[in-house]
Amino acid sequence: MEWINHYLRACYKDGGRGPDVYDCWGLVRESRAEYLGLSQLPSYGDLRNKNPKDFTRAYRNESAKMEQCEPQHGAIAAVMRGEICVHVAVVLEVGGILKVLEINPTRGARCIPLRTWRRDHLKVTYHRDRV
Repeated sequence: MEWINHYLRACYKDGGRGPDVYDCWGLVRESRAEYLGLSQLPSYGDLRNKNPKDFTRAYRNESAKMEQCEPQHGAIAAVMRGEICVHVAVVLEVGGILKVLEINPTRGARCIPLRTWRRDHLKVTYHRDRV
């Protein structure tokens, strides 16, 4: 899974959809389609981190087309604060271990064990493409 390195070198930019800058939605959207062979999600290029209600509306629109699941390879992990979605990432299985690939303005891009990521986020829902 050397392709992960492309994202780990990327910089965060609110509204970024690649190829060298991403926000969390851009990273999830591209990595799922390009490297995991999953459905291409809409760009929502006008979404910004400072507009959580719009971000939540987009998340709800896309998650309604998916099914909720336990963490698994390719699932979208959505961090919730109450009913508001504040962040998304993608779950990957790397070497038999579930990890989370994410990017944010504070930490940048990283791929960390799911257990570590869950410790930092109190409420997370997971969604996968319908089988």
